Amino acid sequence: MQVSHSFSATSAVFDDEHLVSYAGLVPVMTLAEQTGLLRLLGEKVHIAEPRIKSAAANPAPKLATVVAGMCVGADSFDDIDVVRCGGMKTLFDGVYAPSTVGTLLREFTFGHARQLESVLREHLVALCARVDLLPGADQGVFIDIDSLLRPVYGHAKQGASYGHTKIAGKQILRKGLSPLATTISTASSAPVIAGLRLRAGRANSGKGAGRMVAQAIGTARAAGASAQILVRGDSAYGNRAVVAACVRHGARFSLVMTRNAAIERAIAAIDADAWTPVRYPGAVIDPDTGGSLMPTSPKSSTPPLRPPPMRSPPAWWCAGSKTPATATRCSRCGGITRSSPTPSCPSIRPTSPTATTPSSRPCSPI
Repeated sequence: MQVSHSFSATSAVFDDEHLVSYAGLVPVMTLAEQTGLLRLLGEKVHIAEPRIKSAAANPAPKLATVVAGMCVGADSFDDIDVVRCGGMKTLFDGVYAPSTVGTLLREFTFGHARQLESVLREHLVALCARVDLLPGADQGVFIDIDSLLRPVYGHAKQGASYGHTKIAGKQILRKGLSPLATTISTASSAPVIAGLRLRAGRANSGKGAGRMVAQAIGTARAAGASAQILVRGDSAYGNRAVVAACVRHGARFSLVMTRNAAIERAIAAIDADAWTPVRYPGAVIDPDTGGSLMPTSPKSSTPPLRPPPMRSPPAWWCAGSKTPATATRCSRCGGITRSSPTPSCPSIRPTSPTATTPSSRPCSPI
């Protein structure tokens, strides 16, 4: 059997007015109307000095068209036409063409992105009041913060600049924007975006993080989070601004702190009996210290020991290089390294707290 027709790229068209491509969009946009999305867009989004006067007219239904298109997978101006094909126009009123939506979005600047961020926060609160979006918010709430780098194209893109990112394990410079995002979640719910702020691509990861955390905590409380809030972030957010925001709003925090003299003094001041053990199911036990290293099997439940003091770490490596090769013995301290030691080899984790180098100097941890 052989197909008797040849099809070109424009021969298949979805234009039957009696067929609907995305009927599931009806309850989604109905919920959006019930939670006041169009009202919030009309109240908060305003273009004072548009380059094209018609672009600033009716921003609420135009942005609602963008939201509907994104819900069905549109990621460009042309893709928004999916909500106008077939019988979709009989289900919705005020559906705008992609060219009209593009004219509006090209008027947007950083300030208009902040207006949309305000719409996001208030609409999330209204949505949580309508549906159980964060089940378990009366038992515990997590707020996560992180940044990312997204490439952009074009010479006139506001804020576009080169920032560091990692692709395939390699650090590269890439032109784009670096948005900062916060999410709210519970133990039994998926994360929902609480805030998203556009920044220049070269912006430091922690820039504006303190204010973002404070706003996310306020949004979580307004959305009905009555339990303890835990703010989580990596080393880019282990700074005074984020910690102060958490303390000021009564939230706990779990942040990766960079090592410095103040941090080491604080850790050294902790009493040996004050450590709280972290129990990993199926952990691998370090034969030297008896502590757990990483989980391998959920069947084992051997509890790890408390971490050793900072100034007397357990015996293992002498750091000769960040890219280990073959195992050798360090000529300075006698420790094992996986690369040829150099004169500036920083020895860490000595074989014992009293171990000395051939020059009678103790090996000090990093």
